[in-house]
Amino acid sequence: MKANVGTVDRIFRILIGLLLIAYAIPLGFSNTGWNWVGWIGVIPILTAVFSFCPLYAMLGLNTCPARR
Repeated sequence: MKANVGTVDRIFRILIGLLLIAYAIPLGFSNTGWNWVGWIGVIPILTAVFSFCPLYAMLGLNTCPARR
């Protein structure tokens, strides 16, 4: 797997992922019955940790400046 996620993109993914997981755990959010959707936040966190996004690979996108 070649890295295709840049630093700014990684930071954004981690923040979005943490926000979604916080919604799943109801930290400061009300329990709506849809809180399980917040566990989708694991996906952006994993793509940030591994610096690889399968969707970017399929679309031919690359935000990693060192690997262009």
